[in-house]
Amino acid sequence: MALSEKDKMLSGQPYRPGDPQLQAEMAAAKAWMVRYNAALAEAPDVRRALLRERLGAVGDGTVIRPPFHCDYGRHIHLGTGVFLNYNCVILDVAEVHIGDGTQIGPAVQIYAADHPRDPQARAQGLELARPVRIGRNVWIGGGAILLPGVSIGDDAVVGAGSVVTRDVAAGATVVGNPARVVPPRD
Repeated sequence: MALSEKDKMLSGQPYRPGDPQLQAEMAAAKAWMVRYNAALAEAPDVRRALLRERLGAVGDGTVIRPPFHCDYGRHIHLGTGVFLNYNCVILDVAEVHIGDGTQIGPAVQIYAADHPRDPQARAQGLELARPVRIGRNVWIGGGAILLPGVSIGDDAVVGAGSVVTRDVAAGATVVGNPARVVPPRD
């Protein structure tokens, strides 16, 4: 039996994003985002209930300040007490896990979506998906970008505006483009 485009996407194989099933799921996510982003003035409990309608997991005390944008929502898993500030984008074509107590600044972009390096495969419209994992108690500064497939260890810090192109060890602080480890500060 042949795999569906969604199955290919979730397993990291090249897939066609224009597939009708995937397009229908993205349309449902867009309709949900309209509702969620219109709820800026609502109480945190109301917004959290909306998050639980769409996202894969939402821990107690988790807050996402609208506007918020994602591809599907279902592949986003947020631990307890996670905070995402205004204008975050998560391209969740693969699983994105964010651990308990992690704080994410405004305009952070998390990309699980990737593209083939081969120009012929790109010309065919194929895409790839690679999961992103962010540990517990991580702080990601505003405007940072996390590329597909990266993992960030517990207690790490990603400086504002950094572009994370490779894994970040637990407790490390990274800054810059590409993000590089800096020595601990006293």
